[in-house]
Amino acid sequence: MTTIIPTSEHLRCAKSDRFDILSPLRRWVDQIQICDRRTAHLICQLIPCCCPFEQDIRFFGFTFHIPPLCKLNPLYNEFVGLRFRSLCYLSDECAEDITKYIC
Repeated sequence: MTTIIPTSEHLRCAKSDRFDILSPLRRWVDQIQICDRRTAHLICQLIPCCCPFEQDIRFFGFTFHIPPLCKLNPLYNEFVGLRFRSLCYLSDECAEDITKYIC
């Protein structure tokens, strides 16, 4: 009896065989170039640094924890990358203090 161990090549082929309807939107968000100070500030204000939905709710002495739901967003990684590029632009190109945007 032989055992087949999947390699990274097998996993890559299996992953690329699936149809991703959001692929054009992901590529579009990834290709956004930050070249304006006002746009970078707007992006940093619109995209939060941590998930706003995570919280603890107390109800009659019981504590219910609502986990972060942002990772359920299919474009989460692209938005985080866009925010990071905006922060880098403000910090490196504009030499601005970005501590107000960091949690």
